Formats: sequence, C-alpha cells, structure tokens
Amino acid sequence: MDDQISSTTPSYGFQHDEEEEHRADKHVNSLQDEAADFSLKEAVADVPEEDEILDLAGGAKDALERHRSTLPRTEEPLLDFAEPEPSSISKPEPEAAKPALISAFGDATTKPTKSEEKEEKTTVTPSKSSCSLVDLLYWRDLQRTGVVFGASLFLLLSLSVCSIISVLSYVALALLSVTISFRIYKGILQAVQKSEDGHPFKMYLDKDIAIPTEMVHKYSDTALVHINTVIKELRRLFLVEDLVDSLKFAVLMWILTYVGALFNGLTLLILGLIGAFSWPVIYEKHQAQIDHYYGLVNKQIKDVVGKIQAKIPGAKPKTE
Repeated sequence: MDDQISSTTPSYGFQHDEEEEHRADKHVNSLQDEAADFSLKEAVADVPEEDEILDLAGGAKDALERHRSTLPRTEEPLLDFAEPEPSSISKPEPEAAKPALISAFGDATTKPTKSEEKEEKTTVTPSKSSCSLVDLLYWRDLQRTGVVFGASLFLLLSLSVCSIISVLSYVALALLSVTISFRIYKGILQAVQKSEDGHPFKMYLDKDIAIPTEMVHKYSDTALVHINTVIKELRRLFLVEDLVDSLKFAVLMWILTYVGALFNGLTLLILGLIGAFSWPVIYEKHQAQIDHYYGLVNKQIKDVVGKIQAKIPGAKPKTE
C-alpha cells in the first residue's frame, strides 16, 4: 500500500507542474497579443490624413520662402524643398539623329556650294567697269576724274582746231619727247653713280598687255546685240510699222537739221562730254525738283500726242 502511494504521487505532481506551465505560456501569449494590438491602434491613430500632410507641406514651404527672403544673398538655406530637376530624376536616352527636313525653299542650315556662291556674287555684285564709270561720272575720286575729264576735253578741243592726223602726230611726239628724255636722264644718272638699275621702263616692258580673247568675245557679243536692236528699230520706223512712232522720228530728224546748222559733230561731242560729267552731280543734288518738272513736261507731251492720235485715222494703238 505504501509502495502504491509512493509510485503515484510523483506522477500527480508532474502533471500539476505541466498544467501550471501551460497556463503561464497562455497568459504570456495573451499579454503579447494585447500589446501588439495596442501598438497597432496607436500607429493607426498617429497616421495623419492626406489633407493634413498637404497642409503641413504647404506651410513648411511658405515658411521656407519667408526664411529665404530674410536671408542675405550670400547665405543659403539649410533645407531646400524645391522640386528636383528632371535631369536628376531620369535621364532619357539620347535620340538618334534625325535627317533634316528640306522644305520647298531650301534648308537654311545647308551651306551653298562654291558654284552657287560664285553665281550669287556674279548676280549681286556689279562689274568693275560699271563701278569705275559711275565713280568717274559722280566725281567720287576727284583726282582721277579730273585727269580723265581734262584729257578728254583737251583732245576734243584739239580736234576742233586741227585735223585728226595733226592731233595724233602732236600727241605721239609729246609722249616720245617725255619718254626719251627720261630714258637719257636715267642712263646718265646710272653712269655717274655706277649703278646697275637697268631699264627705267622694265616693269612696263615685262607687263603683259595682250587683250584676252574672252573680253573680246564678251564685248563683241554685247555690241552685236545692240547693233541688231538698232537695225530692227530703224526698219520698223522707216517702213512705218507704227505711224505715230514714224512721225516722232521725222520730227526729231527735222530738229536735228537745225542743230547741225548751228553745231558740228565735235561741238556736240564736247557738249555731250561736259553734260556727262556735270549732269549726274546736278541731278543728285536737285533730284526732287528735276523729277517734278520732268513729270509735268512728260504729261503735257503725252496729252499732245494723245490728241494727235485721236485726229489721225489709223494712228490709235491696236489695244484700243
């Protein structure tokens, strides 16, 4: 009996201990669950709503702007809520080079070729001969224009007094006297100084003065065009293609008969030379007045011609 009691007593104590440990673990787990639920509720309660977040961010940004306005220019704020640059957020991949679109008027970035540049220069810039002639007539270079005008006027006045053969002979003798005298003077000077300067006109003797064939063809073609135009115009006037134009030409020839009785050809050339070197300067200074009076005279002439055309049968233009 004592043996049975001693054998069952330990088993009862062991089961009692296990039940105590189980109840303790269960209590601890319940406490942990309650603590987790409490912390979760506090976290949820502390999370602000979306509108509150936006209000807080806007207020912080306004405060930062006011703080920046009070700072001197040398200082910088510690915080910067500015939006990040697009380049720092994402760097897009470089696009492939696209071919430039060519419009109907051409691309402004395309460079013209050498041939196109030459064509533009030839079409825009006038020729050197025309520029030099305009400079002479408008007295741009006083010294050069004075020499040309004086030499031309002296030659025409000499031709009006003497024959053309005499004038050419005297001009040739004057040039030869100057060149021979200078040649002898330089030869004597070289002999005295024992120098070897050579011929005084060597620079001009070595210079090529041959007329290029391109220039000859250019001016011959231009002269041929003008000659053909004059021939066609004379044929039209003499064969009375237009009666009014033929009458105008007849009146002009009748006036020239009186001019020829008063002046000869050289006198007309002298007057033309003087007018060519004086009229452009006068017109440049008094252009407004000259254009005004020219318009009045031209209008009167047109009225008279219109009256004559109305009275002459068959003299009206074909378009009317």
